[in-house]
Amino acid sequence: MTSSPTFKQAILNKHMLICIFTGFSSGLPLFFLYQLVPGWLRSEGISLAEIGLFSLIGIPYVWKFVWSPAMDRFQFPFLGRRRGWMLVTQLFLLLAIGLLGYLNPVKSISAIAYIAAAIAFFSASQDIVLDAYRRELLKEHELGLGNSIHVQAYRLAGLVPGSLGFILADHLPWHMVFVIVALFMLIGILMTLCIKEMDSAANAPKTLEQAVVLPFKDFINREGIKSALYILSFLFLYKLGDSMATALQTPFFIDMGFSKTEIGVVAKSASLIAMTIGLAVGGVVMIKLSINRALWLFGVVQIVSILGFAALAEIGHNTIALALAMGFEYLGVGLGTAAFTAFIARATNPAFAATQFALFTALTALPRTFANAATGYIVEITGWTSFFFICTALAVPGMLMLFKVAPWDQQSDSKPAQS
Repeated sequence: MTSSPTFKQAILNKHMLICIFTGFSSGLPLFFLYQLVPGWLRSEGISLAEIGLFSLIGIPYVWKFVWSPAMDRFQFPFLGRRRGWMLVTQLFLLLAIGLLGYLNPVKSISAIAYIAAAIAFFSASQDIVLDAYRRELLKEHELGLGNSIHVQAYRLAGLVPGSLGFILADHLPWHMVFVIVALFMLIGILMTLCIKEMDSAANAPKTLEQAVVLPFKDFINREGIKSALYILSFLFLYKLGDSMATALQTPFFIDMGFSKTEIGVVAKSASLIAMTIGLAVGGVVMIKLSINRALWLFGVVQIVSILGFAALAEIGHNTIALALAMGFEYLGVGLGTAAFTAFIARATNPAFAATQFALFTALTALPRTFANAATGYIVEITGWTSFFFICTALAVPGMLMLFKVAPWDQQSDSKPAQS
């Protein structure tokens, strides 16, 4: 058996560099929809209840496994099986994000919802192909670190709409802000044009029927019905609490009296520091410990970080408290997501990467889409502090599922636990 690579050997290679770009390109449109758009709508006088319902535009993230077989089966006549889909989705996102800011939220809320839903569709489609490419790219021993880097870059992308966007909004009209944010999609387009296509065409399904049936059959056969159901339940529950807690993050800050510049500078600068720490800590843990133990350790931090928002709700307008709450939240949620994504990659067969990865990540998007749609109503009934306590309680069942799918003392990271 070969020895495990050192942290320096594992991180200083082309695969990890590509993971930075895939993470940034994947995260930018999602954070645009879930941070900048709600802040824009709230600043224009749209109610919390309506903004909460905007979470339903994320339905494509939930149902992306429906059209992922087509992306496994078919390809464009340029750039190859994966890169062609990357380029098409990224070009659409560049155009749609840039155009959205020209609409008036008060007069054109329906049109905004339709365009935002289209952005979510192409963002989810981009995720399908980026996840598949990354799964084909990374070797087994690189899954933990590679996915940790991908997630931290994914979170880093949130600083563009969530920090730069709000700072610019205090000085520029909203449509100019949206155009500037959209231009950052050029980073993903540049990556797509520079990377090499993976040698995966030989493993591509020969028919659409194969593309639909074989990935699900493979997962059930590998895990067994009972273990497969445990895994699917875990995928839904593990991120439920923190997903709901961050659904109305920007409107929460605005309600606490923070200006758009304070949100951009204080909250997001703290987030950047936390992400830097998280990348180092996550990378070391992923190499030195197993994915299972990372899920346990980071899951606890993830739960506790939600309580930081409850504290901020009680403290009110205080920039130090804002920085601490946001920094801890980014550290906890970022680490938890890194371990979680590595777990998903481990459960995926590279031969069916697009469809299986889409199915698994779609389950993780369910809370963000449907449960989050009710968050505005919950806040209006309970208030912010009680809301964050509810989110903390909802994070516990996902941790309990670790006993079934990723026990602490499991020796191998080769696959999830059988029960």
